[in-house]
Amino acid sequence: MMQKGFYVGSAASLVLLILLCVAWELVLAPLRPGGSWLVLKVIPLLLPLRGVIKRDLYTMQWSSMLILLYFAEGIVRATSDKGLSATLGWAEVALTCVFFACTILYLRPFKKAAKKLAQQAIQKASK
Repeated sequence: MMQKGFYVGSAASLVLLILLCVAWELVLAPLRPGGSWLVLKVIPLLLPLRGVIKRDLYTMQWSSMLILLYFAEGIVRATSDKGLSATLGWAEVALTCVFFACTILYLRPFKKAAKKLAQQAIQKASK
């Protein structure tokens, strides 16, 4: 039951982060009036979207590292920008933290099972 919650948290936070970044750079607080090319920063987030939705373990593993780039951007924008842009930076930080935590917690039982299986294989091979 908790696994489903972690999965939903991962998928929802990724979708919300994509929507936030698009809205931020086109409508809410773009660098230039009318939107900016910085909206293209969502393209890397689109790459793992299908795999995360399909619960692909490998995709979830590497996307948990990719999301750290957006965490860093959020921290920089939250602390250096002013007004709405700073608030959106903190929202980006929050969504990346939710994604990272949910993904790691979702993957944890699979990693434990793989480690146990590997230990059993080593023990079997050493006999």
